[in-house]
Amino acid sequence: MSTSQKTLPKKKSVYPKIISALWLLFVGGFLVFILYLYAVSINFLNLFGELPSTRSLENPKSELASVLYSADNEILGKYFRENRTPADYEELPQVLIDALIATEDIRFEEHSGVDPQAMARVATAILTGQSKGGGSTLTQQVAKNLFRTRGEDLNNGILNDVPGLRTLIHKTKEWIMAVKLEQSYTKKEILVMYLNIFEFGSNAFGIKSASKTFFNKNVGDLEVQEAAVLVGLFKNPTYYSPRFNPENSKGRRNVVLAQMVKYGFLPQEEYDKLKEEDIVLDYKVENQNVGMAPYFRTEASKSLRQWCRENGYDLYADGLKIYTTIDSRMQRHAEQAVAEHMKDRQKAFFEHWAGRNPWVDRNNKEIKDYAENAIKRTERYRRLKEQFPDNEDSINFYLNKKIPMTVFTWNGDEERMMSPMDSLKYYKKFLQTGFMAMEPQTGHIKAWVGGINYQHFKYDHVKQGARQPGSTFKPFLYTAAIESGYYPCYEVLDTRTCIPLSDGTQWCPDNADNKYSGEKYTLRRALAESVNSISAFLVNKVGPEALAQTAKRLGISTPLDATPSLALGSSDVSLYDMVGAYGTFVNGGTWVEPNYITRIEDKHGNVIAEFVPKKVEALSEETAYMMVHMLKAAAEPGGTAYYGLRFRNGLKNEMGAKTGTTQNYSDAWFMGVTPDLVCGTWVGGDDRSIHFRTLALGQGGKLAMPIYGAFMQKVYQDKSLDVSKEPFPKPSTPLSVELDCARYNQGVQIDSTQQDEFLNLPTEIDLDTEI
Repeated sequence: MSTSQKTLPKKKSVYPKIISALWLLFVGGFLVFILYLYAVSINFLNLFGELPSTRSLENPKSELASVLYSADNEILGKYFRENRTPADYEELPQVLIDALIATEDIRFEEHSGVDPQAMARVATAILTGQSKGGGSTLTQQVAKNLFRTRGEDLNNGILNDVPGLRTLIHKTKEWIMAVKLEQSYTKKEILVMYLNIFEFGSNAFGIKSASKTFFNKNVGDLEVQEAAVLVGLFKNPTYYSPRFNPENSKGRRNVVLAQMVKYGFLPQEEYDKLKEEDIVLDYKVENQNVGMAPYFRTEASKSLRQWCRENGYDLYADGLKIYTTIDSRMQRHAEQAVAEHMKDRQKAFFEHWAGRNPWVDRNNKEIKDYAENAIKRTERYRRLKEQFPDNEDSINFYLNKKIPMTVFTWNGDEERMMSPMDSLKYYKKFLQTGFMAMEPQTGHIKAWVGGINYQHFKYDHVKQGARQPGSTFKPFLYTAAIESGYYPCYEVLDTRTCIPLSDGTQWCPDNADNKYSGEKYTLRRALAESVNSISAFLVNKVGPEALAQTAKRLGISTPLDATPSLALGSSDVSLYDMVGAYGTFVNGGTWVEPNYITRIEDKHGNVIAEFVPKKVEALSEETAYMMVHMLKAAAEPGGTAYYGLRFRNGLKNEMGAKTGTTQNYSDAWFMGVTPDLVCGTWVGGDDRSIHFRTLALGQGGKLAMPIYGAFMQKVYQDKSLDVSKEPFPKPSTPLSVELDCARYNQGVQIDSTQQDEFLNLPTEIDLDTEI
């Protein structure tokens, strides 16, 4: 046989070896990948950095705003570092869920935290250089944002600083956490987490805050185009902000809507209509300067922070629900009454001081260097002093350098060119006010207005400030007198009264009109007409020490100078204390501490604190009723509050009142009481040297009382409020003294049989005759 005919040996195929090698490579790679995942999960040799603990996975924590509620369950405001209020799945509209799924993770319901198709798409994009979308699932994004998987505290491993590996390690941790999240939570819970933790920009954290901030809507009321705008922010909240980049936002919104069409969530014809529409915002960033009762919210935060420190909570992160006594309807009425009156009085004040500065001494002479000295008490001056410690010229240069400023006016904020010195002089010319309304039986504060505008004037004139109360302090003197055996019908001669002082001088107070009538006054009439000579007589009889002790018993907490002038309100008191003290008269002699928090719940709605106000039996029931009877005289013919309340505001129900005006008219006060509400009002300048120059303009009856009158008028007109117009309740036992002073009152006093006739008042009267 020829060699050509011999059979050649067959070559062995290489394919089985290649296939085996590929399988070996795949299995080996898979095992390496599994080992890699395990190594990352346990932070092997501290190569990768820690993963979030199992406990944090079971209780994922993000900062939640604590919410302050009114007594009628309206939101007054929030306390937060991150303005986040969690939404429940049931609150979310379907259009929002559809927009989110269509845009961010269409296979959300199918994967278990990691989407293999999306990962393959990303890998292909890397190889081809053609991006077709991201690979992160909603669950991965929740893991990244909720547990800060890219934060320094979780990425301090040895390999984290190696270029290229850092990103891989980040993604790996997100994969692991996403799978764990899917094992621990339902799809609905994960979707809600995603919407609640995202920062939407404009100080809005979470979908609830974003809905309020951009559209002033509850999340459940969002329309499809609005939901698309908010979902569009997930790509980049700054670049696609509807407030600051509206064209970018519109384009992104249309992409979201197109995705909804693509996956069958939105009809094509509706998309064609919506894509042409501009974005309509109702934009309002939540902060401490806006919203209802800002002065109250600030004051409440002081006691709430203390409670949180003592009980292990964070007011600004723990999502507490805080229920207050404030009635949102009364608060609105109070804020409106203040704004209406103070705008009018400010205009009068500017006209009164036209061409002159209002800071004057006792002789109405302008105080020299007032502004220059006042600015040295400002933070701006202190900063400049630190910057230029030995250079007053530089300090003065910057204090007088004009810069753009947004300033308060009663017609809205205005942009002006002003220097800091100009600004100080401008703001010092504004009158300020404080108003508080309280339920006397419970001490529940129903309304609190601490100033004319919180954004520009932060100082609270209800509790933070204290000023001389003038004649509104006199009821404490008359209370001490009644407890010493005097009674409402006791008669005193209106004549000059002088009391020797320890320094050898005498205190001889004048009446408001600088005259003495020589008439006999009952104590009731003397209080109604605020006769100073009668007060001097009484303080000389009962003693200033007894007066100070009586005021303290009724809840006055500020230091009181126990001298005869205390009878005319010479020591500073707070409006907060004054309202509480007057409440004692209406509440049958029981002082109830003014209070404003009823209970606190945690973020799950569990009650963690309830508050019961302090109570003190300060007066006998008879003394308290006699004081109510005496206070009523001020709102009857001849009293200082008669014309203003009865005719200007048409208030015909039974009420008690007291006006107060200090020397030089620096402080104007008014206290009003009814069976259901005790209210106090103060009006004056930030500094005592800033005031009207005449009694006609500066008295409590003109400056302070109209706020109370307008408030009560609004309250009674509000049919949703249950505020009684009934007379004050009688004591439970007969009185030991006679209250009918008709034998001497010369037509000023009226007894109970005349009450119905008295309340049938005409509707108009010449207010120029007001005392």
